[in-house]
Order: sequence, then structure tokens, then C-alpha cells
Amino acid sequence: MMKPTNTKDPEYYHKVVDCQYACPAHTPVPEYIRLIAAEKYTEAYMVNWESNVFPGVLGRTCDRPCEPACRRVRVEEEPVAICRLKRVAADNKGDVKNYMPQGPFQPNGKKVALIGGGPASLTVARDLAPLGYEVHLFDEQPAGGGMMRSQIPSFRLPEEVLNEEVNYILDLGIHTQFLTYVNSLKDVLEGGYDAVFVGTGAPKGRDLPKLPGRKEGDKFIHIGIEWLANVAFDHIKSISKKVIVLGGGNTAMDCCRTSRRLGGKDVKVVVRSPFDEMKASPWEKEDALHEDIQIIDNHVPLSFEVEDGKLIGMKFQKVRPVYDENGKRQLLPTDEPEVFIEADEVLIAIGQENSFPWIERNIGLDFDQWGMPVVNEKTFQSTLPKVFFGGDAAFGPKNVITAVAQGHQAAVSIHLFCEGKDLLDRPSPYTNLISQKMGIHEWSYDSAVIIDQRYIVPQAKKSVTLKDRKKEVELGFDVPTAYKETQRCLNCDVQTVFTADRCIECDACMDVCPTSCITFTANAEEPELRQNLLVPAENLSQDLLVSKELKTGRVMVKDEDVCLHCGLCAERCPTSAWDMQKYFYSVTKAYQMPSPLPAIQK
Repeated sequence: MMKPTNTKDPEYYHKVVDCQYACPAHTPVPEYIRLIAAEKYTEAYMVNWESNVFPGVLGRTCDRPCEPACRRVRVEEEPVAICRLKRVAADNKGDVKNYMPQGPFQPNGKKVALIGGGPASLTVARDLAPLGYEVHLFDEQPAGGGMMRSQIPSFRLPEEVLNEEVNYILDLGIHTQFLTYVNSLKDVLEGGYDAVFVGTGAPKGRDLPKLPGRKEGDKFIHIGIEWLANVAFDHIKSISKKVIVLGGGNTAMDCCRTSRRLGGKDVKVVVRSPFDEMKASPWEKEDALHEDIQIIDNHVPLSFEVEDGKLIGMKFQKVRPVYDENGKRQLLPTDEPEVFIEADEVLIAIGQENSFPWIERNIGLDFDQWGMPVVNEKTFQSTLPKVFFGGDAAFGPKNVITAVAQGHQAAVSIHLFCEGKDLLDRPSPYTNLISQKMGIHEWSYDSAVIIDQRYIVPQAKKSVTLKDRKKEVELGFDVPTAYKETQRCLNCDVQTVFTADRCIECDACMDVCPTSCITFTANAEEPELRQNLLVPAENLSQDLLVSKELKTGRVMVKDEDVCLHCGLCAERCPTSAWDMQKYFYSVTKAYQMPSPLPAIQK
């Protein structure tokens, strides 16, 4: 028999808010979407800033792990435009400074060095500075932002947006040392720092050094991330007309779209994998195709072709994907003739690697067989106790939102370490339950379960954007459209709460449920109970909400996977056995700041 669900455990409801649970930084998505609907853009921005630190940046560039988890896809194909609504808050906010920590802060006598100025390091700085830490940030670039500045093109992320959000952090009193390359961790450790955080990213682009013609055509062949950085800092301002971009990730998409803006007329992306299995986000591929860039899949590079010292193109082998019984893919030759594609220049964007030549191997910091530092996955502490890692430098290339999440956790660890406390004894996340009037009363949020298709984000004209690499392509939602998009949110942080001793087992909630997720049945072991429901609960990653035994001996079981949190059960219930409660969860944090919640709840 299954035991009654312990809904007093805040992690239970956290897991049920799928979008927030999927976000590495656990941004309270439904909370800020409701605030946008109420035109409280400043408060919505601060709810984001508390968790993800860069709402304006991420509202344009996030990989959106929250959106595939959105419960709206239980009703229709497309999730709520969570990412682009974040941009709405950023674009329409008022003065947010008053909500942020106000320096100067009382010094605590501790000094921390941050190596690298990307999103992970900046998050650590944001979290530790208000606690009185003297924070020193070292970066070889002329300004903060790391890969957000050097690898995300301005037509996706305008420089003024990045500068604004980076400066919110630097204005907390961070000691910056830009244009400074750290060439020795040992020297940093001898600088009197109580802790060191390494957030240097994955700065090395993969190459194809053994491919025939690579050395001979070197002048015309570029590593993608290095090329993007040179464009960002105005070292490169043009490219040839015929360009091949090798690779299928987001960096490849940035390379090909940037090429179109620097003079590339015939730009082709050539990738080994099938189109549907490319690592690039679907919307990035759509934007590339919209800008007349051809994507050629299932082609493996064979050689760079060079004549008279000049690159003329590349040869490729056509392949086809073959999958075994476990779904593992092999790319097998089709035995068709080799394919020659003309090109004057080639950009290699086939992945990134970590590089730590500046970390001595005799200082007690262990590396694994792949040359990565040995890092605790929970505390982000290395084998050298005062050195911590985060972002791409910790576990390899991922994305901005993951770097932010890891920066939060590393900041907690650094604070505990400097306080001489156990790093595994971590503070609990902030949680809050606020009762919402339901049933015969009025639910304060729209929650109609209707087919409401996702609204399209407008873009600037292609004829304009392809002439200026700094012209932002996406224009963002206007306020009326943003409001309509917010109404697609099902408010899944408003939880269905069941009180067993009020239930008269009339089955009204079960009858009215649009997804048939509620069942009154005899209790059993979980595998059997999942099959005995009105609709079998097949997704084992989501829990069952199981009540205490009712008067008839049955139990109420709700499948959390398909529940829309629409409130119809509470609205129909004659005895208020069903109630709705708003659940608020905030990321574990080390810093202290005036909470925006009091203003939000007015």
C-alpha cells in the first residue's frame, strides 16, 4: 500500500512546478508571469534577478530548459513563451536599483578572487559582495561578461543590455582587473585570498588538425569561438562571399548568421548529424534558414581543398544514420561519390574544450583523465580546499543559466568555507505557501483550459538586420501581446491541496477534471496503483498525490504529471475538500538583499 503523500515537504511542490524545477537556477516562473500580466514589470524583473541574475540577457539567449517542461504542452503543442516573457520584464522595468543590495557593505575581513568574468563568476560576486567579502575579479577581456560578450553576437544580445546587467553587479564594489590574463593559480593563491573561484569557461575551440589541407589552408580556416570573439571586439569586420561553417550547435548558428552580416553571400552550414538531431536549438536553426543559410546534414568532412595557396572548398563524405536496439547512432557511408562544396573561408564550430595551462599540477589540485579538475558536484569545491569551480570550467560546456545556478551554489560553499562550517550542511531554500480562495469564492487568476496558441515574437526586417551585425533581430513582445501570452500560463505553482476528512467521495472533482488525473480507488503498491487509475500514470518521474484513507476505505489519487492545476476540482467540490495554495520557492542563496516579495504581495 502507498503511504499518504507528505505535502509538507517543500521539495514535493517544488518538483510539481515543472518549469521552475527544470530551470537550473529555479526561477519562479509562474510568479513573474503573473506579475507581468499585472503590469508589475519591475517586480517581475526582481523575481528573476534574485534567481537568474541576468533577466535581460537570458530573456534573449537562454536555452530554455523550462519550456519543454511547461504544462501548457498537455493541452497543445507549444509551451508558454517563458523566455521571451522574461525579456518583457527586462524591457519594461522601472528603476530596479532600490530593490538591490545597497553598498558600501560592512567588511567581514575575507577576500575572494574570481578568475574569469563570465556568468558564473559574476553570480558569485553578486552573492558574496553584500556579505562583506572583498571580491577581486580577473579577466583577460576589456569588460565583464565572459562568453556572453565574446561569443553571443550583438544581433542576439545588444551590448547595452549586457553592460547594464553586468554593471548591476560590478557596482556592488567589485574590484575589477580587466585585460589581465592569470597565468599562475599558485601566484593567485599566494595573494592572501581566503578562497578562489575559477570561472574561466571552456575557452578552447575544437579543431580538425589531421584533416588533409588543414595546415596549407590555415590562413582561410578559423576556429569558430575565436572568430566570434574577434568580431565582437572589432578585430574582424569582413569575411569572404563563400563560407562553410562546420558544426551543428548554437555556436555554428552564430557563426553562419554573423558571416551573413559581414559579407557572406553564399553561407552553408555542413553537419555530420541529421538535421533533427543537431545540437542547435530549434529556433536558432529556424533563424538561420530564414536568413537564407543552407544547412547540409549527414556530411562528414574529408579534406580542405587548397590550390595555389588559396582555399577553394572542402570535400565531404555522405553518410546515413543507423540506430541499434538501444537507440545508439552510427553514421555509415552511403557509398555515393564524394561531395565538393566551394568556399573561400571555413569556420570550425564543432565544439569547445576546457583549457587549464595556467593551473600548476603540483599544488594539490587533482585533474581527471580528461584534463578536467576533480570537483564535488554539490559543493563545487576542488581537491584543493580553498579553490572552487563553476560554469563551463567545472563540468564542461553547457549554457548561461547553468553557469548561474552553479555560481549560486559555489557562493554558498565559499561562504560556508570561510565561516569554517560544513559545506554539506547547506541552508534550506526559501519556501512559502499562500492560501488562495477557491471554490465558492473567487480565484484571483485566469486559468481557462482552452486551446490558446503561442504568440509569435516579431523580428526586424531581414533587409535591415543583414546589413548591421549590431541590429537586434528579435523585437520582443509589445505589452498587449505579452499580456495575451501570460494568459497561456496555467499557474502550476498554485497547487491542488486535498483534505481527506472533508471529502464525501461524490466524485465531482473526478468528473470535471479535463485531464482525468483524479481517481478514487482502493490503495495498492505503486506499480499496481499507477495502472488502476482512470488514466494509467506512465511517467514515473512525476509523483502520485495519494490521500489518507477515506471513509469508504478508498484513497484519492492524483497523477501530478498531467494535472493542469486549473482549479476546476476546487471549484466543483461541495465541501471544500479541494483547496488551491500558491507555492513560492527561491534558490538557495548566500547573499542578503531586500526581498521584493513585500512589494509584490501588496
